[in-house]
Amino acid sequence: MHVPIQAPAITDLLAEIEPERIARVLSQPLGSTAGDDGYLHWDKLLHLTPPTGFNHREWWLRLKLARSAGRRYIPLMDTGGDAFSFTLPDAALELLHKVDQEASGRIGVADSVTNPATRDRYVITSLIEEAITSSQLEGASTSRKVAKEMLRSGRPPRDRSEQMIANNFQAMQYVTAHRDRPLTPELLYEIHRLVTHDTLDDPTAAGRLQIAGEERVKVWGDEDQLLHTPPPAGELPERLGVLCDFANSSGDDAWLHPVVRSIVLHFWLGYDHYFEDGNGRTARAIFYWSMLRHGYWMAEFLTISAILRRAPAAYARSFLFTETDENDLTYFLRYHLEVLAKALDALHEYLQRKIQEVQEVEALLRGDSGLNHRQRSLLGEALRDAQAVYTIEGHRQLHDVVYQTARTDLLDLVDRELLEKRREGKAFVFVVPADLSARLRQVS
Repeated sequence: MHVPIQAPAITDLLAEIEPERIARVLSQPLGSTAGDDGYLHWDKLLHLTPPTGFNHREWWLRLKLARSAGRRYIPLMDTGGDAFSFTLPDAALELLHKVDQEASGRIGVADSVTNPATRDRYVITSLIEEAITSSQLEGASTSRKVAKEMLRSGRPPRDRSEQMIANNFQAMQYVTAHRDRPLTPELLYEIHRLVTHDTLDDPTAAGRLQIAGEERVKVWGDEDQLLHTPPPAGELPERLGVLCDFANSSGDDAWLHPVVRSIVLHFWLGYDHYFEDGNGRTARAIFYWSMLRHGYWMAEFLTISAILRRAPAAYARSFLFTETDENDLTYFLRYHLEVLAKALDALHEYLQRKIQEVQEVEALLRGDSGLNHRQRSLLGEALRDAQAVYTIEGHRQLHDVVYQTARTDLLDLVDRELLEKRREGKAFVFVVPADLSARLRQVS
């Protein structure tokens, strides 16, 4: 992986420039050549042609001076004692507006999400997707199909990859259930314990900070590239206390946008790397906790890790750009907001597909079919995935009903010849008949 070149500090640039040049540099309009809404990194700017009469360092100074307006500092300090900060350029403000509109309100939201009869199914599906992709980001090799079958059927994990995914699913459920609790070290430890259960070489490292005397974890890239060295273990308890105060808005001098606060928490956990392993999964879980705690209820349906996994190098670069340009968090904020916007768009597309599936089933089952909404939902999915396998326990978890209700649903579909029952080991599974569409037409 390419590691960005360290950007020149603004103090160094001001010290080296000739006094008579400063006025001309300041009068240079930024225009559109700066790219990325004025947030092009030095590593990229070096490959562009500077404005006439300027060299790259003078151009960079002009950009840095423009960025300094409205800069906000946060309590996170780097290993050298320098604070992190950010700005909110227009592109970031536009993305924040989109998140505010679509993740906290109900305008334009599909009834499938707000309707209690179907809402739980979409929540569980989203949690499953996030659990799978977040684990795959950290090296889990299990396929989505196998992982979904495991989570929906409730069978025990068979290997470390499946255990990571099962852990993530439990951690995400825990986060949503504890969204109203303030962040404490104990809450963070429990989330980490859930994330890393039965996956660590040292089982005692689950749910606790690294301690002095242990080999400190580092972040490595391809071919043994050292990308990040976290703070010493001896500093972690104090740093975690500051993080919790920030997460709970304790001691803040001024209001901070809740989405910005949630994204900063994601970065902060990644920077401090409190644990032997599972730091990325824990950081993403805390991001969800913070979003839900601040009323962004649609975050429960978003799967940001699915977006991150499509371009993991861009995810890593957003950390590296920040660390190689005077702790400027704007790079990470901009990237994370773009991920959120894509996740919201993906959610709306997903809901539209699900609505269309339900409509297709309802069209086939016009009249009094006697099927409930859970059965119609299952049949809609079965029409799309003829290889799907269903279990009573999986159906129970997906719709948050008791075992007997789930059993009755599936056996009723067998009686109607819309599912087929088979034995696998000691349990029964339910599979989709090859001619389901034709059978549905007969039922209708």
